[in-house]
Amino acid sequence: MPIFAGLDDKALKVFLEHAKKMVFADGDVIAPEGEANHSMYLIEAGAVRIIKNYNTTDAVVLAVLGPGEFFGEMCILETLPRSATGQALGQATVVSVASSAFYHLYQNMPGQYSILILNIARDLSRRLRHLDEVFAARH
Repeated sequence: MPIFAGLDDKALKVFLEHAKKMVFADGDVIAPEGEANHSMYLIEAGAVRIIKNYNTTDAVVLAVLGPGEFFGEMCILETLPRSATGQALGQATVVSVASSAFYHLYQNMPGQYSILILNIARDLSRRLRHLDEVFAARH
């Protein structure tokens, strides 16, 4: 998974000690918009649709993510409720990682923590560039 690029085995072990694997059926909501939660999700198999204003007439699909990608990271980086819903698109296997994993990595291996945060920032930048292109193409 690109989010782990540059991390050593010891850092991965510390990080994944706080992880839990879950399987969701097609259409299951994994992480609802507005939820106050401090976990992010790594997609191991299947696909996850990210939806703004889920279950309304104004629902917008922001992205469809697949294996090796992640979502819910904004709840790790800031203490605000989820900004969108993650919904399984077909059967999806995800790994939930609590914010405590980041804290333990920060406390025990600050250099490795920095690499992980930089990887997340790079992915957020990539996603923002993509949304910029989509928005520009529509206007």
